[in-house]
Parts: sequence; C-alpha cells; structure tokens
Amino acid sequence: MHALYSDHHGWLQGWLQRKLGNAFDAADLAHDTFVRIMAGRRAQQPLGDEPRALLTHIAKGLVVDHWRRQDVERAYLQAIAHLPEPEAPSPEARLLIIEALLRIDAMLGSLPARTREVFLLAQLDGLTLQEIASATGMPVITVRRHIHRALVACMAVA
Repeated sequence: MHALYSDHHGWLQGWLQRKLGNAFDAADLAHDTFVRIMAGRRAQQPLGDEPRALLTHIAKGLVVDHWRRQDVERAYLQAIAHLPEPEAPSPEARLLIIEALLRIDAMLGSLPARTREVFLLAQLDGLTLQEIASATGMPVITVRRHIHRALVACMAVA
C-alpha cells in the first residue's frame, strides 16, 4: 500500500485537481480514493497490472458523488435563501438536512425509473392513485405497488 501511495498519489491528486479545478477538494478525494482501496482490500491482495486504472475508476465515482453533493447542497441553500435570519437553520442543522437529502437522493436514484416517477407524481405533484394511473396508463393496483415499494425504500433510509 505504501508503494502504491508513494508512486501514484501525486499523479492522482493532479488528475483530480484538473477535473475539479480545486486543490483542496482534489486532496480530499485523492485521500478518499486510497481509503477506499484500503477498506476494500484483503490483506496484501494484488491490485493488478494497472493500478492507475483502478485509482481512476474509484476517483471518478468519488467525483460524481462530490458533484451530486454540491448540486443537492446548492439547491437546498437556494431554497432557504429567502428565509429571514432568525428562521434560517443553524449550520449544524443545515449539515444534517443536507445529509438527509443526500440519502433521499441516493434512495430515489436506486429505485426503478417507473417507481420513482410514480412516487414523485404522488409526493411532489400531489396526484391521487387514480390520477397517476390515468397519467401513466398503469392500472391503479400497479401504481399502488410502485408507491408501496418507494415507501419501503424511504423507511429503509430513515
């Protein structure tokens, strides 16, 4: 592991900095990449002939997660920007809310597309089962099953 880190950390951090345009985030994600490798490896398991390919693969996933987090955080901050100072959540509360939103985002992303669509029609648009059935061309019982599946996924996140 020491040799892998010594040989490739600088290269990986430079690659990440070019992707992100930010040395601080690049350093964090380079560190997280090596932590993922250490956490996922069995003792002394070889990494193969292309360690940079593995590092890049892991780092790309971390970059996507980083961008997703930034998008969620930006959207949340825009949503609360209009609140008067006394009503605005504390920095600690904001962090907890953003973490919860990220878990919800991940859960929604893990749902099948139709289930997600039906669930969002019910939750965001406030449509009834019958209205969703009419809009999607599904039987009401199928709409009910999709909503049930999504609600079970929501409870697993909580």
